[in-house]
Amino acid sequence: MAFIFENLDVYQKAVDFAEEVSELTKDFPKGNYYLVDQLSRAALSISTNIAEGNGRFHKSDRNNFF
Repeated sequence: MAFIFENLDVYQKAVDFAEEVSELTKDFPKGNYYLVDQLSRAALSISTNIAEGNGRFHKSDRNNFF
């Protein structure tokens, strides 16, 4: 059984975006690890914020994450 947020189009697009960023940055030169790390974490945070916001009980708190 899937969580409700997993059925949202925006969540699916955020996951796809994080995967695409990971794919694009895998061939960056070794000296740019900090940039790869920052881009990967930023892309992943979109979907994790949506997932975390889904667990909030108050609408205003949930909206901050969404």
